Amino acid sequence: MVVEDPDGTDGTDGAESAEGAQGADGAHDTGAPDPKVAAAIAAAEAAGLASGASVRIDTWIWSVRLVKTRSQGATACRGGHVRVNGERVKPAHSIRVGDEVRVRQENWERVVVVKRLIRKRVGAPVAAQCYVDNSPPPPPRTPFAPAGVRDPGTGRPTKRDRREIERLRALNGLRGPGGRPEGR
Repeated sequence: MVVEDPDGTDGTDGAESAEGAQGADGAHDTGAPDPKVAAAIAAAEAAGLASGASVRIDTWIWSVRLVKTRSQGATACRGGHVRVNGERVKPAHSIRVGDEVRVRQENWERVVVVKRLIRKRVGAPVAAQCYVDNSPPPPPRTPFAPAGVRDPGTGRPTKRDRREIERLRALNGLRGPGGRPEGR
C-alpha cells in the first residue's frame, strides 16, 4: 500500500528499495526483499488503522515489541515508566503518529518516535518499521566471575579450597554455609 504524501512523493524513504537491492551475502540482486517480510508488512498495513486514528499506549508498545506482554505495558504506564511527549501517561492514553514515546526498562531508556499505528502484535521486522528508534546505546554489561565454581571431575574441595571459596563469597556479599553471613 503506497500512500501519497502532501508534497507529492509516494511516501517511501528509499531504504526499502536499498534493502531489496542487496542480498544477505552483500551481492546486489534485482529481486524484492524477503517474501515473508514483505507478506508480513502487507498484512500489517491491511490491518492498519485509518489516518487520524489513535491507539492505546499500552497496546502499541506491546504491538511493536518494546515490552513482552500487554499487561507489562500497562504496569509500566501505571508505574510512571512510560512517557509520551515528555508527560507520564496512563495505559489508556491515545497516541498518534509523530508522538515521542519513552519507555524506561531496568537501567536503560528506549526513545522511539511513532511512524505507524498498529493494534496487533507483529513480527520483529514489521515492528521495527512502525517506529524510529532514537535510543542511546544500552549500558555495557558488567561481567562477573561466579564464586566457588569448580571444574567438573576435580573431586571434593580440600580444606584450603573451601576456605578460598568462602573468602570469595564474602567479597561478593554472598552468604556462607547455613544461610548466615560469613564471619559470625
